[in-house]
Amino acid sequence: MSFSIILTAVVAFGITVLCGILLIPVLRRLKFGQSILEEGPSWHKSKQGTPTMGGIMFIAGIAVAVIAGYFLLLADNYAFKGTLELMQLFGGLVMALLFGLVGFLDDYIKVVKKRNLGLTAWQKIVGQVLVTALYLAALYAAGDRSTIINVPFLGQWDLGLFYYPVLGILIIGIVNSVNLTDGIDGLCSSVTFVAAIFFMIVSAFTGQAGMSILSTALAAGCVGFLVFNAHPAKVFMGDTGSLFLGGMVVALGFGMNMEFILFFAGFVYCCESLSVILQVISFKTTGKRIFKMSPIHHHFEMSGFSENKIVLLFSAVTFVMCVIGFFAFV
Repeated sequence: MSFSIILTAVVAFGITVLCGILLIPVLRRLKFGQSILEEGPSWHKSKQGTPTMGGIMFIAGIAVAVIAGYFLLLADNYAFKGTLELMQLFGGLVMALLFGLVGFLDDYIKVVKKRNLGLTAWQKIVGQVLVTALYLAALYAAGDRSTIINVPFLGQWDLGLFYYPVLGILIIGIVNSVNLTDGIDGLCSSVTFVAAIFFMIVSAFTGQAGMSILSTALAAGCVGFLVFNAHPAKVFMGDTGSLFLGGMVVALGFGMNMEFILFFAGFVYCCESLSVILQVISFKTTGKRIFKMSPIHHHFEMSGFSENKIVLLFSAVTFVMCVIGFFAFV
């Protein structure tokens, strides 16, 4: 199995880097550049026109690596434990790809019409709800009929009829939180890399080979993308990439039957969303802002933190929360 993991990582990293070498010049020629919000930090204006939709790079690398890893496991005589384990692997990958497709449509409208707004909020929500419903239905059809969840430090809870609505909200919330984290060079891919390493360790500890393949491909794909996305970024992932990464993180949490471990591995993502919610509530009710700018990574920027320092800080916080999550669940 170790050989399968190593080769999966090599394939994901290699294809992502190769796609970057080939794709970035094409995106430049097509003028698929990022539009920068007027209300954003003034120094972000220099990023105007940087190629976007670069998430295609690691999507290709991760998808091919997962398929290669699956066949390597079979060649290594690993026996998948029925339909459910296969669905957790490939159903999770397909879910992430479909979320990426929603992001791709959003990005495409932005770059073709040269505006910062792509799909409407309702169009995004409808697309995400459909993807979420398909994923949960696929898990149910594959045999995942339990309505019990593991709550950290509190044991198991049976949600009964509320199980699917709660988990649906959790999926959409995490996916959009990952999307919000993609705001400065290298941040989303770095935080997701740390989370993916955590899932690699947990899956190895619990003996879930399929999730080991999925998390390894995700970690290696993020590293490959950082070759081009670390500050100063040569390409942005766009919603194409960030929604796909959100789907991958969800697939790992659900595939390990540890859905609420996402609040630990995805602590930074959740803080990004919470900062936006608190900012809106505060401004609507009092006319005052809690943060200099939201999501919270922009608050740190406006407070004088460099992009690299924010990436290191948020990655370190993710690491600490992952350690806590490990002891809470495993």
